[in-house]
Amino acid sequence: MMTSRGKVACIMAPEQLTRFTHLVEFLGMTLGPDYEIVLHEIDRPTPCVVAIANGQISGRTVGAPLTNVALDIIANKAYVEENWKMNYRGVSASGRLLRCSTFFIKNEQNELVGLLCINFDDSRFRALSSSVYSLCHPDNYVNDQPSFFSFKEIPKTILGQNNSQQPSLASNVEIIRNIELPVSNSAKQNMETFHNSIEDTAKAALNDAMPKNVDATKLSQKEKIRIIEQLDEKGIFLLKGTIPLVASTLKCSQATIYRYLSKIRSKNN
Repeated sequence: MMTSRGKVACIMAPEQLTRFTHLVEFLGMTLGPDYEIVLHEIDRPTPCVVAIANGQISGRTVGAPLTNVALDIIANKAYVEENWKMNYRGVSASGRLLRCSTFFIKNEQNELVGLLCINFDDSRFRALSSSVYSLCHPDNYVNDQPSFFSFKEIPKTILGQNNSQQPSLASNVEIIRNIELPVSNSAKQNMETFHNSIEDTAKAALNDAMPKNVDATKLSQKEKIRIIEQLDEKGIFLLKGTIPLVASTLKCSQATIYRYLSKIRSKNN
């Protein structure tokens, strides 16, 4: 299989695939329903999920494509110098923040053959922690020792502009449970997102790359080339069938997309 960078992907040995498939099932049962365990195999026409435990967390099933983070790891060869990527953020199927880690499965030549991912939904524990604090500790203690859901991180517009009187802990805990803390645009773009289809994965990447509120017919050739370059850098063209979607979105032919890609890759090489 050819990657977006024109390199041949390496094959996961059958016994290795079997071993990691069993590991997915074992970890899913051992860690429990708040942990999603996912195995990606790289050597396929379109790399995808080949085993998954507790898939209700991300809403994915076997056959789901690689995530934006996984594609970026492959496209930029992050696996060459590192053995894993730990504690980055993702978003669950229900919109909850996840703590994610990915282990790079390599062969003896240090070539990537698969990815083992663990995605932890800690929302139940954070809600429990807030409840325990509200029952056991005075307001000042919680404000001085904030948990992940920190009162200090909540915008003043939510808590109210009058800071002369400390809000009650009970009301703060309820606010904390029902708001989404602000996340910067750059952080959102770097956050892992999960999709069950190539089309949805490609559309999400295109949405990030496209200028906002600009019709594709108004884009210059230079702007279109830059968009395609961004998509290539993120590894989106690893996914089979993305060329027609990108061509349709940018209002140009598939041949034009291939020509732009050739130009971009020859320049980068």
